[in-house]
Amino acid sequence: MRLHQLKLDFIPEQDRLLLRVSTDNQLEMRLWLTRRALRLLWPQLVNILRSSPEIALQSNPQARDALVGIQHERALRQANFANPFEEVPRELPLGPEPILVARIQTNKDEHGNLVLGLLPQDGQGINLTLDNNLLHSLCKLLQNAAAKSDWDIVLELPTLQAQSAIDDTAAPKTVN
Repeated sequence: MRLHQLKLDFIPEQDRLLLRVSTDNQLEMRLWLTRRALRLLWPQLVNILRSSPEIALQSNPQARDALVGIQHERALRQANFANPFEEVPRELPLGPEPILVARIQTNKDEHGNLVLGLLPQDGQGINLTLDNNLLHSLCKLLQNAAAKSDWDIVLELPTLQAQSAIDDTAAPKTVN
């Protein structure tokens, strides 16, 4: 079974993010992400982005952050955000009600892809295998959904944090 589509929306009545994951064999899993879960998940995703071999080899922190930004832009150009989520009848193996994500696990598969476990306190959750492009796309979906919430959370990638340091005239400059 392969990932087909992801949809992430802020649901004000629940004060939660609803993540819908559809697969190519007509399954759909629905998960609630709370503010707490998002605050736990985001730093893990940023650390994973920073730990890719191409980025980790850079000795200069600004270069590492710039590479994260370049990879992010490249991945988003390849992503398809234009197609709406397909609202078709699907089997719901975790049930019709979204599960509440209480635990987050991250691992790597044999190809170096992120395996993101979104799990309830007890019971079955999901493991999403995300290549670099899907990881960056998920980050963008999380940023967009958090911006629509009233949680006062800004999800920044390292490149955005580094940009303010680069613009600061008091920041030391490196010439190669």
